[in-house]
Parts: sequence; C-alpha cells; structure tokens
Amino acid sequence: MFSKSRINEPGPKSATPAEPPKAPESAASKPAFDYMSTAPKPKPGASVLSADLTITGNVKTSGDIQVEGVVEGDIRAHLLTVGESATIKGEIVADDIVVNGRVIGRVRGLKVRLTSTARVEGDIIHKTIAIESGAHFEGSVQRQEDPLSTGAPKLAVAPTTAAGN
Repeated sequence: MFSKSRINEPGPKSATPAEPPKAPESAASKPAFDYMSTAPKPKPGASVLSADLTITGNVKTSGDIQVEGVVEGDIRAHLLTVGESATIKGEIVADDIVVNGRVIGRVRGLKVRLTSTARVEGDIIHKTIAIESGAHFEGSVQRQEDPLSTGAPKLAVAPTTAAGN
C-alpha cells in the first residue's frame, strides 16, 4: 500500500503554475567580481596634515582627517580633528569635529567637541555639542537637526485655500 519511493516524492502540482526559484541559475550567470563588491572594505586610516604643512585652498574627503598645520580654506570630512598646533581659517563641515587648536570661521557638525585647548572664532551649528572648561569661543551657537545641509533654513509657507475644499 505505501512504498518508500512514494513518501519521498513531491505531491501533485497545483493548478496555477509556480515559477521555480532561479537563484542558482542567476547566480551562475553573474560575474565573480559582483561577489567581491559585497565584502566589507577595510576603513583607511585618517589623513594627517603635519604641523609644517600650510594649505591654501579647500580640502574635501569622505574619510577622516587630522590637521596639525595651517589650512586657509574650507574643510569637509567625516571626522575632523584639529590638532593643538593647527590653525584653520575657513568653514569646517564634518559629522564629528574635535577642536584642540584654532578655528577662524564657521563650524558645522553633527557632533562638535571643543577641548580645553580650543580657540574658536565663529559660529557653531551643531546637533550635539560639548565645550570643555578652558576652551575659548567667540560666536554664536545654534542647534539644528541637520547642521550639514548647505541650504538656508527652510521658511514656513502659508497655507493656501482652494475653491471646492
């Protein structure tokens, strides 16, 4: 009545045809380098601008940067560390900013930290801020939900009425 071969066989197919999964076929048709792109890449170390270096111009990176020298221009980075001997004359924009040295210009960051050796002359726009005792700061402080946006603050638009509503 029952046989071993019938137990292991799949049951009858339904009336609506179902597409079998094509993962093995599509995986075989993809080139091998697609698999490499999903592997996490090691994070590179921070770029360091040494104390004897002076840069005139803007600096932009998606990585981390540590400034020990002088930069006359704007800096944009993921993590920006301003060393004790550093001077930056320009706007700095980063997700995380740690100021140990001197900044003359606007500071915009999600997390801004002024250490006890910091000297900042300019406005700070931040999401969170920490100012240690001993830090020198001249300017205004403004909290924004998105301090990295370059646009002007959004103005509220007066609602309009439409006929028939």
